Amino acid sequence: MLWRYRGAGPKREFAVVHRPEYDDWSLPKGKLDPGEPAAAAAARETVEETGYTAALGRFLQSVSYPLNARRTKVVDYWEAQAVGGGFRPSSEVDELHWVRFRDAVELVTHDLDRAVLARFRARRPGDATILLVRHARAGRRGAFGGPDTARPLDAKGAEQARLLVPQTAAFLPTAVHSADRVRCVDTVAPLAEHLRTEVVTEPTLSEEAYALNPHEGRRRMREIAGAGRVAAVCSQSGVIPDLLRWWSARDGLVLPSTDTRKAASWVLTLRAGRLIAADRLPAPALGPR
Repeated sequence: MLWRYRGAGPKREFAVVHRPEYDDWSLPKGKLDPGEPAAAAAARETVEETGYTAALGRFLQSVSYPLNARRTKVVDYWEAQAVGGGFRPSSEVDELHWVRFRDAVELVTHDLDRAVLARFRARRPGDATILLVRHARAGRRGAFGGPDTARPLDAKGAEQARLLVPQTAAFLPTAVHSADRVRCVDTVAPLAEHLRTEVVTEPTLSEEAYALNPHEGRRRMREIAGAGRVAAVCSQSGVIPDLLRWWSARDGLVLPSTDTRKAASWVLTLRAGRLIAADRLPAPALGPR
């Protein structure tokens, strides 16, 4: 859901678009390309439909509705704050209005859009985002002849790292961090290259260092979160679940599970240093080889 701050206060405004094919007023939405992660599609479709570049943030909800007797459409919504660009009319969207909440609720045609607007309005956006990524596939530990710290990604892991770029870049990170393990650095190296930045290695976020001194790993994560920018951080299975359990318990957030598969991610939303949401993103789907 595309939004921005405007005017004194400042107040929040929401983008509502007119779709000539359906002659309705709607929140911007679109279709997934084959194999495309939903977050990447949300960022891409926002630009294509509205002309605005947006930074994804907190996950809002999924909605579904029937297209016909045999097909149902599912739409995932994220908070998407406009950061640049401008409206360009097209055959898909010929008008865009920036309106306040009350006007948006009256303007949209469908009740499902009203429900998404209401969910957004019920909570204030966060002021910091951390993308916590578990490293991609790296083969079996016993099959690698060198030290485990140097174990690289396997072929499927390298493909996962490549596919993570559009999904993670949809949140417009400006900094990339990684535990000082080759497989962790290699997982976010394509993202760092895309962003034209360097991977900052984090010794306290490796499994071994975290097991010896979890306090230092937690302190470092809070430090990264407090830097005032969106950051991607790659670590390991011996760190991420415990870190999430500690952080959520400290700040009163209930997580049903902290399970994190290889190449899966968490979008952590903070407000004034307090964890207010943790949304899991699945690992990118690998196509047939």
